[in-house]
Amino acid sequence: RLKLVESGGGSVQVGGSLRLSCVASGELFNSYSMGWFRQVSGQEREGVAVVDADGHSTYANSATGRFSISRDNDKKVVFLQMNNLKPEDTAMYYCAAGPFYATYEDVRNFDDWGQGTQVTVSS
Repeated sequence: RLKLVESGGGSVQVGGSLRLSCVASGELFNSYSMGWFRQVSGQEREGVAVVDADGHSTYANSATGRFSISRDNDKKVVFLQMNNLKPEDTAMYYCAAGPFYATYEDVRNFDDWGQGTQVTVSS
């Protein structure tokens, strides 16, 4: 299992950008799908973007064209570049590790989670 620590969240205005980082420690990082999920208080956690262990990425419709997920297997870091941010992107963002093959729809199959980093987008 992995320990995950997110950073990079903050408060931005509509149209701004943020880059989230997730640093992993533990074994077999290269064999995990790595994903970003978000949650608003009182609502279900939803997938934003996932990159599987083969390097294939999937995105929620709301993220497509604006967000980009990437991973550095040597440094055991996964990133989420977020551009053209909207108020509806406001949420707590979590990094998580899942099975070798996974997509943004597979939130139930992700077992290792970070502490979260808050993203707030205001107009």
